[in-house]
Amino acid sequence: MTPVRTVFLGTPDFAATILERLLAAEGVDVAAVITQPDRSGGRGKKRLEPPVKKLAAERGIPVYQPEKLDDQSLELLQGIAPDALAVAAYGQILPETFLRAAPLGAVNVHASLLPRYRGAAPIQWALLNGEQVTGITTMLMEPGMDTGPVLQQRALAIGVDDTAGSLHDELAEMGGDLLPGTLAALAQGRLVPVPQDPERSSYAPKLDKSARRIDWSASAWEVHNRIRALHPVPGTHCTLRTSSGRELRVGIHPGIPGEEVGDADAGEVLGLDGQGRLGIACEDRVYRLSTLQPASGKPITARDFYNGYLA
Repeated sequence: MTPVRTVFLGTPDFAATILERLLAAEGVDVAAVITQPDRSGGRGKKRLEPPVKKLAAERGIPVYQPEKLDDQSLELLQGIAPDALAVAAYGQILPETFLRAAPLGAVNVHASLLPRYRGAAPIQWALLNGEQVTGITTMLMEPGMDTGPVLQQRALAIGVDDTAGSLHDELAEMGGDLLPGTLAALAQGRLVPVPQDPERSSYAPKLDKSARRIDWSASAWEVHNRIRALHPVPGTHCTLRTSSGRELRVGIHPGIPGEEVGDADAGEVLGLDGQGRLGIACEDRVYRLSTLQPASGKPITARDFYNGYLA
């Protein structure tokens, strides 16, 4: 079988993991990569290359970084003449002209079981809502937001200790495993795209800064889901009053819901348990923390935090 000539569009680590698997796969020829321009970031606002660019450059794959996908970009793409586009976390909406630029269309890798959690933050919203299963979908792109017909799906169980970070890595690996087979099967005419059921759809918009603050008046499981949905980045926080009466902003790392709360008020600090975990009262149960992060500091154990700030 002639390899599927493919142009890959993606930008962050999630996409780089998928690209690495695609480059190693038989039956797919990655002719070029399109990624976002280098951006300033980090300490010193240094110019940072997207992870996809770094990987493609290491493998000798031509890399293009248009500021926007305009007519010039389309001419470039048409000159490459791919059989298919493969898209994963590119960071821009593809114009309809791009979706029609390859005979097999544009195949997107999405980190949910569509039609659930369309949008920019499917991993975070699955955790926020306490889902027990998520997964990866490959789909044919169309102008709507993640509305195109489904090609293949693979499910992944969500454990109580999973975070956005752990699911991100697992789903990227899963997407990298699924995409090459999707492209090959599509080229061979062995896949029938299945339209999504709009009645089952839900959306996962990007979370704003307000989502980062912990509301201890919620249930302990709601608190747990919020913390792990935003861990490790951008993270969650709350404000605790120290033994000196000063209010201290504290970063919260995932813990575990514990015993029923009793008469304590929501947000009340209940001290350490026998395992050195700090308890904070929620609406129904105590939430037990093993690690906290004082503002502008490094993560420390709950015992060290308690002795240093609360005792």
